[in-house]
Amino acid sequence: MRVLGIDPGLRNMGWGLIDVTGSRLSHVANGICKSAGPDLAARLVTLHDQLQEIMDIHAPDVAAVEQTFVNKDGAGTLKLGQARGVAVLVAARAGLAVGEYAPNAVKKAVVGVGHADKAQIAHMVRLQLPGVDLAGPDAADALAIAICHSHHLQSAGHLSRAVERASA
Repeated sequence: MRVLGIDPGLRNMGWGLIDVTGSRLSHVANGICKSAGPDLAARLVTLHDQLQEIMDIHAPDVAAVEQTFVNKDGAGTLKLGQARGVAVLVAARAGLAVGEYAPNAVKKAVVGVGHADKAQIAHMVRLQLPGVDLAGPDAADALAIAICHSHHLQSAGHLSRAVERASA
């Protein structure tokens, strides 16, 4: 089963793909979608188009997106939510089930503690996916989201059903 993890961001949207075979995880690809354009709408379109191209090239079976957390800057939180909406929309339009995880849940699943920093996340992603060449911290976070989702599917007993649905 191929799992796409997405770390939403308005400037940089990290993405990472892993293949899951039983309890074995292997890296497929990772990168960063960078927005461009004179206004918010144009930037969202560029993120959409880049993420759609990743879907077309790699054909994931399921996706997972990090949930938006509320910070001090309300306008920034709203913009981040719009970028997250693009990520969920692209995955849903491709017919994928989309898992959603709080940042602390992802960190706990991958690092073991809910308040890990970006360096710790990247380190643990490299340990779990030997030989991975990370495109940057946002891509490392996206791979962590994909790993978290694969663990959730396995522990909930959903992995075999997800594989069956993807194969159908």
